[in-house]
Amino acid sequence: MIEKKQQSGEFTLPVRVYIEDTDAGGIVYYVNYLKFMERARTEYLRTLGYQHYALADDNFQFVVHSANVQYRQPARIDDALQVTARLKKLGKATLLFDQQVLRGNTVLCQADIKVACVTADTLRPAGIPAALYKKFIAASEGEGLNG
Repeated sequence: MIEKKQQSGEFTLPVRVYIEDTDAGGIVYYVNYLKFMERARTEYLRTLGYQHYALADDNFQFVVHSANVQYRQPARIDDALQVTARLKKLGKATLLFDQQVLRGNTVLCQADIKVACVTADTLRPAGIPAALYKKFIAASEGEGLNG
């Protein structure tokens, strides 16, 4: 069993598993872990004062570039989970998140999710706006960031 320790600069979102999240056997369908992680990143961004729908007004948005996911143990219907998002690396136009889905202290799923900043109108790569970049640094307490 892999156990989780809270890390500095880590955002945690509680999630309950509902029947819609599971397959016929009551086990969370594998792609839904990515949905849980997306919600955690969205709420993390909200704590920094940004909302996805408003990003396009400033002509930028975030898109998932890649995901490296390891599934360790299944979550089941009605489980109370915690989904974490910790910024592992900050680049000029990219973010690398270390994310986990946990039941108690047990890691059920772990992923490195690379997110890219793009312009909303052309979807071409763009630098992360300076004000948001500074908020990412402050939220992460500068720990483990490089770019």
